[in-house]
Amino acid sequence: MGFHLPGIRRSSSSKAVDEVPKGYLAVYVGEKMKRFVIPISLLNQPSFQELLHQAEEEFGYDHSMGGLTIPCSEDAFLQLSSRLQC
Repeated sequence: MGFHLPGIRRSSSSKAVDEVPKGYLAVYVGEKMKRFVIPISLLNQPSFQELLHQAEEEFGYDHSMGGLTIPCSEDAFLQLSSRLQC
C-alpha cells in the first residue's frame, strides 16, 4: 500500500495525532489534509522554506489542526520531500 520515504511518516490512526517524536513536525498536505510527520531538518532546505512562505501567505499562523498546513498537492509534497532527503 503506497511507498515509504525515509524520515517521512504518514499518520493513519487518530491515536497518532498526538504522537510527534522529538526532532519531527506534523504537517497537513493536500485537499484531504493528510497528516505527515517530517524531520525538522527539512525546514532548513530552501525549497521547503518556499513552501513555508506559501503556507504563511495562504493560512497565516493559525493552524487549527494542530500542525502546519502545507498548500500543495500530496504528490508534489512527497516528490519534494523525497528529493530533499536524498
